[in-house]
Amino acid sequence: MPQIPEKIHELTVGQLAARSGAAVSALHFYESKGLISSRRTSGNQRRFSRDALRRVAFVRAAQRVGIPLATIREALAELPEERTPTEEDWARLSASWRSELDERIKQLNRLRDHLTDCIGCGCLSLETCVLSNPDDAFGERLTGSRLLVERRDNPAPEPPSRAREREKECCD
Repeated sequence: MPQIPEKIHELTVGQLAARSGAAVSALHFYESKGLISSRRTSGNQRRFSRDALRRVAFVRAAQRVGIPLATIREALAELPEERTPTEEDWARLSASWRSELDERIKQLNRLRDHLTDCIGCGCLSLETCVLSNPDDAFGERLTGSRLLVERRDNPAPEPPSRAREREKECCD
């Protein structure tokens, strides 16, 4: 990893990319989203303060655990400008996300626990499936994992009771 002398207080985008492990395009994206900032030289080149290294590391770590960029931006706005955030600054921010992450972990555990049963069942029932899709229009008309091609001359949906009867006739 390239070393940057202590006397250099600003980094080029290439230096920031090399030190942070983030692609230059990612750094430009982070800047466009207000996650990091730079100043422009008289030659219109970006220069980042050294604290951008910690901010980029924070953004990347937060993204890895699924924190949305808008939430990350709000958190970074609470950090002091022009100085490297302290361990206490980071602890305060991460503590505020703990309950959100705990809830997400619970949801993922429930999903994992029910996924095999749901796929093995094959019903994809909106009434009983733990992983139901509330916007599934076909679930109102019939059960099973099928798509029906609508007839162009009869676009009105069939009543659910008739669809179930027809399915029983077909499959019995």
